[in-house]
Amino acid sequence: MDLDKSGVVSLKYPIGDFEYGKKYSKTDTRSHIKVLEKLPQRLKTLTSKLTDAQLDIPYRQDGWTVRQVVHHIADSHINMFTRVRFALTEENPPIKGYDEASWALLPDHLLPIKPSLQIIEGLHKRMVVLFRSLDKEGLKKTYYHAGYKKTFEIQEVIAMYAWHSEHHFQHIIQALK
Repeated sequence: MDLDKSGVVSLKYPIGDFEYGKKYSKTDTRSHIKVLEKLPQRLKTLTSKLTDAQLDIPYRQDGWTVRQVVHHIADSHINMFTRVRFALTEENPPIKGYDEASWALLPDHLLPIKPSLQIIEGLHKRMVVLFRSLDKEGLKKTYYHAGYKKTFEIQEVIAMYAWHSEHHFQHIIQALK
């Protein structure tokens, strides 16, 4: 849990910032993959009985709504999965970022969340199978993110998206309080 300067849980980063550059063990990576495996069902359970009014509650002032967060998870995880696939089939491929805030304002982010939950479910099934198949060499494969001007190892990407999953799951919980 991340606290702001006044000792209150940070609304923007409820579980704290992701720590870049950390080294991960095979056990850590298995735990991260488990988080990714469980996310679709956790999201489905958390959001299954929400009304449109509840889906349109932002998790903080000037923050995204629950609906936008769910659609963002689908967008973001699609991008990550594609980047990893490039990294596994090319030598340190350059990838580009995207303007997440602008994507969250596109008309399809007003849709019901069911299509994004379906994307997340299918995508996470595929990513879990792929990630579990990687050996030490596969986990060390990289891509270069032009926006961050940084090279990412797949093992760190798996950790980052486990963090990303919990980060946004907690945003939804915040919005519903």
